[in-house]
Parts: sequence; structure tokens; C-alpha cells
Amino acid sequence: MLEVFPLGFFIILTYLETRPKVLKQSFYGIDTSYTIIAIIGNKKSKTEVKEMVKESAFRNAQRQLDECAKILKLYPNAHAILRMPMRELHVSLPVRMDDGSIRVFQGFRVQYNDARGPTKGGIRFHPDETIDTVRALAAWMTWKCALLDLPLGGAKGGVICNPKEMSQGELERLSRAYIQAVYQFIGPDKDVPAPDVYTNPQIMSWMMDEYSKITGKCQFGVITGKPLCLGGSVGRGTATAQGGWYTIREAAKECGIDLKKATVAIQGYGNAGAHAAYIGKSLFGSKIVAISDSKGGIYSKEGLDLEAVTECKNKTGSVINLPDAERISNDELLELDVDILIPAALESVITEENAPNINAKIIAELANGPTTPEADDILYKRGVHLIPDFLCNAGGVTVSYVEMVQNFYMYYWDEKEVQEHLDSKMSAAYHSVLNNSKSYKVNMRQAAYVVAVERVVEAMELRGWI
Repeated sequence: MLEVFPLGFFIILTYLETRPKVLKQSFYGIDTSYTIIAIIGNKKSKTEVKEMVKESAFRNAQRQLDECAKILKLYPNAHAILRMPMRELHVSLPVRMDDGSIRVFQGFRVQYNDARGPTKGGIRFHPDETIDTVRALAAWMTWKCALLDLPLGGAKGGVICNPKEMSQGELERLSRAYIQAVYQFIGPDKDVPAPDVYTNPQIMSWMMDEYSKITGKCQFGVITGKPLCLGGSVGRGTATAQGGWYTIREAAKECGIDLKKATVAIQGYGNAGAHAAYIGKSLFGSKIVAISDSKGGIYSKEGLDLEAVTECKNKTGSVINLPDAERISNDELLELDVDILIPAALESVITEENAPNINAKIIAELANGPTTPEADDILYKRGVHLIPDFLCNAGGVTVSYVEMVQNFYMYYWDEKEVQEHLDSKMSAAYHSVLNNSKSYKVNMRQAAYVVAVERVVEAMELRGWI
């Protein structure tokens, strides 16, 4: 992959390395085992270069794996395999727009590791999508599935587009074009996509239908996150937030926090954030004192009226327009004095700069990658109990797996069965991580990696890969 930065100051060459120790180089003291920086014009400062590299989501994922490899004393061969995705697909998607013109969209599908079973992971439609982010998310899906002890590997997909500027007809044609481009690489026993950022059950329905047309038979099991009438599962829409709260409940017991008296701040009011607010208040009795979206946040010491917040968001496009609530920034929300902080929006929002100012007792990462490795160390030393993303937000893939199982044997569970399975899986995974954190004396994210990586390596060894 070749990315050219503005004004031609830098070219970043990203490639799939197979021997990280051999290929490791350094510019300005930066470990470039993943990225080589070549300066071809005016030089940037050392700080600016480091900042550019630090922004790489996949580099963060690799660094987290590298730390786990040290803890486990992982074999170099296994480490080398796990640092890179096993397969990437880059596709061009010509789509006829409503005005008759043809636009070509760029799409990706990354299958990171399938040692434990068919790969699984969502498809994102986003104007700022990058292959770097897709690689990182596919890696995290690998660890997430292993951590929850699901018989699946990890994958992720994405298309660079702005769904907010596209009609339903254009979105349908784009969705079908994506499946036409990747259908040979996916399937119920190969790789099963699901909804993600700016994709939904309707888009999954179009994709499932296109795959079924191409293969000549009904294939509900090729996609999860579908509507109920097309083989979807009850509980899938709220699964990420519900699963997150099951881990928060267990963490609260560990930290001695009464959830009925707990205060909660949620950054992000999309699907996961909104459901997290309602579930926290209605099922666990917690007080939601702060919520934000991309335009800013609101705060009320007495607790927010969630129905009013949702109505305001739907009518005005942002929660910040809620009357009688104090406006705050997203940065201010992260540093509020609350019992539980739930980042449910963007990557890398908790950094080494603001980690010393975090006042929450528990951080529950519903977003993917909201905390940088540097911030992890600071929070751990300060005694903040962090529930890492690929544990906290694993409810979605857990119920997606339940949907796959139901599709395979054509029998569908009720809500009670789904929730019992979700609760059991999330609680067991949390305590596995907690026990490893205590026994290895490492933070919760490192402990989660230990559990997940050990399981993937075991499967690789038994299959004769290493």
C-alpha cells in the first residue's frame, strides 16, 4: 500500500512483513517494524514524525501483541505469524449513482487468522476508512473470538464512502457490488461478515441476498446482524451494550461499587452508547450523568432524562441542544469524576496526555481501541480498573455466533436463552482475564491478550502451522 501525505513531504510504505526481526529499522528512534518512513522533501520534526506513526491503529494492535509475546515468552515463529493478517483483499467497486454517473469506491476485507475456525467480523461504510484501521480491527476480532472461546477467527471489512450522502438505491448497489467482489472469499464456513459503522440490518439483507443469488441457494448464514425474518437473532441489536454491562457488573463487584448508586459518563451516543445508557439505567439502576456525540457533550449531576436526550438527538442532530443541561466537551467528559466511564465512539481518545486526569474508577471500552498503550500503563499504575475493548464489546460477536448456530440448524432461540448464553460467556471471559491479571501481575488488556493468544497459538500448534 502506498499513502502519499499532503505536499509530498512523506511517503509511507506499508507492507506485509514475514520476518519482523530482520526487517526492523529505525528513523528518528522510531520502531518501524510495521511502517518505513522515507523523507522525500522538507523534513518534519522528530515529534511530528512520531505523532504520525503513533496514530496507526494497527501499529497499536501490534504493540499490544508484542507485549503479550514478552509475557508468554512466545516462540518467534508464532509471534511472526500473529503480527500480520493471513489474507487481505483490496477491491474496486464501480457503482452507478442516481444521476447516471459511475463512481468507483475502494473496499477491503482482511482475514487475520482462522486457526480456531471461520473468520468473523463486521463491514464498515465510512468516508475515512483505511486499510490500517481494518487490519487492526481484524486483529482485535481474532483475539475477541478467542477470548470468548468462540470457534471463530477474526476478520474485518470496509468501504470508503459517505453513506450520509448516498440514497437507499445507491447504498443497495454499493452493498451488492461489494459482495460481487468478495463472494469467493466469504461464506458460512469461510468468513462471515456483520454490521459495523454505518451499516445495518438492511445492508446485511442486501448482501445476504446477493450472495444467495450468486451461489444459487438461500444462504442466511453468510451474514449475521440480519432482520429477524431473514434468520436474524433476538438480542443482536443490543448485544454489544448488554454484554458490556455484564462485564461492568462483574467489575463493580471486584471494585466494591454499588451499581444502583453509581454515576456513569458515556462518550458516544450511537447504537452502542445509546443502548448502554438505557441498559445501565433501566436494568442496573445507575445514574447516567453525562453523554456526548461528535458535536460535544452534556452533563447533569442529578442524572439525564434519556428519553429527552434521544428525542433531542433525533430532532436536532445532537445531544448538545438538550435544554437545562450543562454543555461540556468530549475531552471534559472523559475527565469527569464518575464511577464508570464508557468510551463508546472513537479510537485513541484516552492518551498519555489525558490519562493522568481520568477520574473514573472503572473504564468500560465499548469502542474499539479508545485507549493507547501509553495510557494503559498510566491507568494501571493509578489503579483504574479498565475492561479492555475486545472483552467489553464482545457481546456483539457472541450473539452473532449464536445467530450463526441458529442459521446452521434452522432453530431459533428466544430472548431468555440468548441473554443467558451472553451473560455466561461474558462473565466467564471477564473472570479469566481478571485471574490472569492477578497471576501475571499485568494490566487487564495484557491479561486478555494472554488468554486469547494462548488459545490461538494452541490451535496453530495442533494444526501443524508452527
